[in-house]
Order: sequence, then structure tokens, then C-alpha cells
Amino acid sequence: MPKYNPNNEVIVTVGGSEAIDMAMRTVLCPGDEVIIPNPAFVCYEPLAKMTGATPVILETRVEDNFKLTPDALKKAITPRTKMLVLPFPNNPTGAVMTESELREIADIVRDTNIFVLSDEIYAELTFGRRHVSITSIEGMYERTILVSGFSKAYAMTGWRLGYLCAPEPIAKQILKLHQYAIMCAPTVSQFAAIEAMDNGDEDVQMMVEEYDRRRRYIHNGLNTIGIPTFEPEGAFYIWPDIRSFGLSSEEFCNRLLYEHKCAIVPGNAFGECGEGFARISYAYSVKHITNALEKMEAFVKTLK
Repeated sequence: MPKYNPNNEVIVTVGGSEAIDMAMRTVLCPGDEVIIPNPAFVCYEPLAKMTGATPVILETRVEDNFKLTPDALKKAITPRTKMLVLPFPNNPTGAVMTESELREIADIVRDTNIFVLSDEIYAELTFGRRHVSITSIEGMYERTILVSGFSKAYAMTGWRLGYLCAPEPIAKQILKLHQYAIMCAPTVSQFAAIEAMDNGDEDVQMMVEEYDRRRRYIHNGLNTIGIPTFEPEGAFYIWPDIRSFGLSSEEFCNRLLYEHKCAIVPGNAFGECGEGFARISYAYSVKHITNALEKMEAFVKTLK
């Protein structure tokens, strides 16, 4: 990953969401197209629309481990394509792109006028392999806006502290919007983040190992009770396939909530292609996960 100059290539933002908003508002114009792989975090599409751009939803498939494929990307690109959102490690699926896979994406984008918005807020939370940033691939630093924050790796959700990194010519334009829209991120959160970066790496590694244990536990548990589930490689979510039960995502999740007091998120909240799936966070204790699996097992038995 390239080293960014903190004086003119890094902007501290009010959470990662502000970083995404500022990046899109700076780069996009009415009539531009933004390719967004789905399922994905909910804010990309509406923020693109707010600029007057057109979101182009690119469905990722379980057959491809919910990754962006070169063939799908090529088919989605048009003369109006201005930005590609790269949301990996992915919320909600937990999919992770490997270096070789990112190189294939880079080979397509490198000789175009397309900017890449790489949302890497789960970069520290990967299992079995280290995260690779597309900015580390030749020719991609110049056209990539990297977005991240402190809420996931450092468990600072609610502190509203994120950042973006971009080459100076891009960052300079983003700063014009940021300084009048926000002024600055919360000072107390910035001091907390300094402490986290100076002394928190051992805690992050400890939590990665703990999340990995919970990931394997809930993956095995869901498959055991008869819910086929993709094995996530990053973030702290798992994405069970509930299509075989004959209920929509919302029906399944609402009934599970009201009948068994267990809350999970309908997959269609993350795009239409999320229908038939659900998102479960395993950023809970093993005790809570065990209790949830027991409730889900009881519910599934009523559907068979």
C-alpha cells in the first residue's frame, strides 16, 4: 500500500460515511454512472443519486463467492462510467478479494477514466489471508480514493471518526467540500484514535482471533441446523441462505423476531439481490451466538 502524505493526501472525516459522501460529491456529476457491486453497505446508492449520478447495480453471486468478477465488470462499463465502488472486505457477505483478483479488476480499470472508491473499513478484520488494497497495485494509486475509519477494527462505533486517502490533486478538491460541510471531526474522537493507533494493535489482533473463532462457530452451527451458509473471509458478518424455507427475507426475519425474540437483518436491506438471504453479526459473545442458534434451530423446525 502506498504511503500517503498526511499533510495533503489524508482527510479526517466524521465517520467513513462522510468520506464516501465527500468523495462522490467531488468526483461525480449528473449523468455519470457509478458501478456498485451488491449486496453492499446501504449508503453507496443513495449518496450516488444525491450527486445526480446513476447507480449501476452489479449483482455478485454465491457461485463467485460474492466477489466482483472481471467479466461482470466489463459488461457494466459504459462511456458514462465515472466510478467503481469496491466494497471489500464486504458488508454484509464477508467476501474478500485476493491480490490476483484485484489485479484483474485493475487491468480493466487502469486505462479508463474511471475512479475507484475503495471502502476498506474492514481491512484489519480478515481471516486466513491479509487484506490487499487495490492502491498497492501499479497504476491504481493515481485513480483510487481509499475510505476507512475506526469503528470496526478499533470498536469505536458511534465515535464518528473516519478518513479518506487520495492523491493530492483529488484530496485538494475533496477538502473544499469537507471544510465547509463539516469543519472537523470530533476532537475527543481524534485523541481516542491517536491512542488506538499508538497502543491498540495488540487488541486488534486479539479481536481478529476471537472473531475468527466466532466465525467458524456460527458458520458450522448454521450449516448444522440446516441453513446453508457461505463462509465469510472478512468483516464480522455471516450471510445465510434462507431461500429454501419459502419465505421472503423480511418474512423470515420478522417471524424469527416476533416468534423467537431473535433479531437478524433481511438480506434485501443490502440490495434487491440480497433477497433470500439474511445478515447476522457475530460481534457478540459466544453465549449470545449459541442462544441465537438455538432460537433459529427451533424456528427452522417449524418451517420444515
